[in-house]
Amino acid sequence: MTTEMQEIAITEEKPLLPGQPDPVKDVEAAARILLDQGQEHSIETPHGVLHVTLYGTSKTRRPAILTIHDVGLDSKSCFSPLFEFDEMQEIVKNFTRVHIDAPGQEEGASAYPMGYQYPSMDQLAEMIPAVLTYFNFRSVIGMGVGAGAYILSSFTMAHPDSVEGLVLINIDPEARGWIDWAAHKISMLTSSLTEQILSHLFSREEISENGDLVKSHRERISKAPNFSNIELFWKSYISRSELPVERNNNFKCPVMLVVGDQAPYEEAAMECNSKLNPTTTSFLKMADAGGLPQLTQPSKLTEAFKYFVQGMGYMASSVMTRLSRSRTASLSSIYSMEGDRRSRTLSQSSQGGQGSSSPSKTMEVSC
Repeated sequence: MTTEMQEIAITEEKPLLPGQPDPVKDVEAAARILLDQGQEHSIETPHGVLHVTLYGTSKTRRPAILTIHDVGLDSKSCFSPLFEFDEMQEIVKNFTRVHIDAPGQEEGASAYPMGYQYPSMDQLAEMIPAVLTYFNFRSVIGMGVGAGAYILSSFTMAHPDSVEGLVLINIDPEARGWIDWAAHKISMLTSSLTEQILSHLFSREEISENGDLVKSHRERISKAPNFSNIELFWKSYISRSELPVERNNNFKCPVMLVVGDQAPYEEAAMECNSKLNPTTTSFLKMADAGGLPQLTQPSKLTEAFKYFVQGMGYMASSVMTRLSRSRTASLSSIYSMEGDRRSRTLSQSSQGGQGSSSPSKTMEVSC
């Protein structure tokens, strides 16, 4: 009798009672949490291991958004406030994101041993193809800040078919001249490494005001367990060679240059803009923005980035949430005609899109 009862198979399926857990929904919820938190990967490259965080899926037909941070930051501290911003979610849900941490810069990274040879800026750029191969990405939209902007620029020049668009914040393609080198040597004697990096990240006004953002970064950098790794990255950046940014030897994709009007690299970004192709370059100069506009002005940068990806043919139905609601947006356009560069001011009304400029012009936008 007992044996017969053990052989009975119960096949009837009953719906879950109210309040009971649903295994399918639990799995879906866990998957969403995993995607929101990011999937961390360690990727072998020709010049060492890269820590990379993927948000979304690697199986995408659209280009992934690929970011690289600046010195003194990691992918989280450099980009989380921007990509977690409410109005950025319209972009986030439509694109896979992959955030690259420069070697040894990720949160919790162990310090490299004494004598470790840190990759040069060019070698860091040579590490990116391994990331695209690992995830099987056909192309990316790059976004870099400071040192990250330099690395992405170098990568794009070497692999133009892999990059569909490029957002460069605080780009400085120039190498240090001997005067800058001497000034840096003096700076090393009179200021700490933390203060040198802060002077790279923030304007003099921001540092003198010593606001919460500067204080938090000073605290985080000075007490970082991987402080020696940060120093190695900093030395690699200040030893960079000059990028060959020329009108005839240029990026093949659309480029948006971004800089704050109070940023340390305002002049460098403007000089870079003057050397780029005006038919494919946008120049966004943010009013009342310091050295890290992606942290202090996420709304303005989000709106500009939406226009940028729209110009590339993506998110055509996207709603412009800030600039297009404003009554007017002042646009200063610098364009080239028969070799001469002229200036004019356009007024763009949010009603009917009157006064919008041609996308083939280099736009300098003060928001």
